[in-house]
Amino acid sequence: MTFSLVARSDDGLSWGVAVASRFLAVGSAVPAAVACVGAIATQADANVAWKGEALALLDEGATAEVALARLLEEDDGREDRQVGLVDLDGSAAAFTGDRCFDWAGHRTGPGFAAQGNILAGPEVLDAMVDAWTSTAGLPLARRLLVALASGDAAGGDRRGRQSAALFVVREGAGYGGRDDVAVDLRVDDHPHPVTELARLLDLNDFYLTASTDEEKVTVTPELADELRRRTTALGHEHVAEWVGSQNYEMRVDTALTPRWIDRRVLEILRSSSDDLRDDEREDA
Repeated sequence: MTFSLVARSDDGLSWGVAVASRFLAVGSAVPAAVACVGAIATQADANVAWKGEALALLDEGATAEVALARLLEEDDGREDRQVGLVDLDGSAAAFTGDRCFDWAGHRTGPGFAAQGNILAGPEVLDAMVDAWTSTAGLPLARRLLVALASGDAAGGDRRGRQSAALFVVREGAGYGGRDDVAVDLRVDDHPHPVTELARLLDLNDFYLTASTDEEKVTVTPELADELRRRTTALGHEHVAEWVGSQNYEMRVDTALTPRWIDRRVLEILRSSSDDLRDDEREDA
């Protein structure tokens, strides 16, 4: 009922899972990952306990192959299950039980495990693997999404579409640098979940990742005056209040008078305040 890709980034700093299914809220059941430990997707008749068990084994130093063997030997329902794992070093392992519904199977390679059941056919996994291997250099979240979209375009779950999820971890990558969750996005019930997931990832990259040096505009005294005028016109006491109200904390320096501002945020501020002036002129 599901197709997924579990992977580690080529630089060895990120781990993640992309998954889609004709199943409500697939992201609540299938994916799990811990930075500097590994990642897992458990599906078909998913044993959700495998997520914690596998990550604990990997954290203790087990390879993906060893962890998989332990999961299987302790589960009498293994032939109804499907799972893919990637460990700290990028070694991958996967299993498809004999009682998984057709078409079911898996592929593994350096840094990834792709698996699916109730698929349109093996071409779904072939498309995912081709997309994964041809997109080296992309950030892990983008690379996973491209692979998932390729599987979806190749037929995906033969019953149709309903949900998708993307989960990526990297040390210190979370909001404000206070946890390791770089991306945690779910589309729980949607006619085009993978397309919607792509839209959400664009928003995630804007709101929940820090500006790069290339995206930062230095705030000169003249620009500081402009920022104050424009945020005041929008009804805020100072720039930081406007930043907080719009959830741009990752995109503007946190000082009361910021030392830098993201280029796109500056464009949004200018556009918003200009639109307000235009509306005031029309009302007058």
